[in-house]
Amino acid sequence: MSQDGFRAEGIDTSRPHPARIYDYLLGGKDNYEVDQKAGDELAGVAPEVWISVRANRAFMRRAVRYIVGSGVRQILDIGTGLPTSPNVHEIAQEVAPDVRVAYVDNDPIVKVHADALLSRSGATSIVLADLRDPQAIVDHPDVRRVIDFDEPVAVLLVAIFHFLTDAENPGQVVSTLRDALPKGSFLVLSHATGDFADRGDAQAVYNNATATMNLRSRAEVERFFDGFELVEPGVTQVPFWRPDTPPPDRSGEIGFYGGVARKLG
Repeated sequence: MSQDGFRAEGIDTSRPHPARIYDYLLGGKDNYEVDQKAGDELAGVAPEVWISVRANRAFMRRAVRYIVGSGVRQILDIGTGLPTSPNVHEIAQEVAPDVRVAYVDNDPIVKVHADALLSRSGATSIVLADLRDPQAIVDHPDVRRVIDFDEPVAVLLVAIFHFLTDAENPGQVVSTLRDALPKGSFLVLSHATGDFADRGDAQAVYNNATATMNLRSRAEVERFFDGFELVEPGVTQVPFWRPDTPPPDRSGEIGFYGGVARKLG
């Protein structure tokens, strides 16, 4: 048994997992046939998914560079997914070498892969925990080893909140995280939407996965930023959030919103 209480034989590879589907769509190799099948089904009903996941990843890179450029030196990345280079700490440390990053995911396979890749310098940690229990994340000793909540922290919730149902109270989840942050902290969030096309068939692909897909409107996504001040241009489709290259073709079809916001005093 691992220190987090999971046995390797207890890892569920019989159902697709969102982190492994995402890895497959990004061209990764840390996935199983069941994840590949789900990814292909998803692309069959929502062909823009191939450019969407890459645009979402590019949004994350720009957002990380922005928050580190704004002076933040601590990042809490919840729902990190399988390691895909450049990882958050690699992006951040290109801007400021002293940035510390705590990664959190609920998939034991993610933790195994991240453990093998992360340095033992103390600047990074990987924690097996669930977004549905945000206080446990904030209190986790391996998060606290890297993150000082008396200093500004950037919380990354990138392509993860749409796996929470309304019954799991995502608004309360984000407010618990917000309340743990001092002023000057940031929230980076991206979220899938059906605003640009009917994506009921895409949602159905996740019905047999370890988490369902819950699409939300722009107004619903904006409410997750309550208590923060949105950075311009606010909540927008991810390719159009402070682009540093021309947006890819068919960007108007991309069903991901993204935004960055700062907690004021």
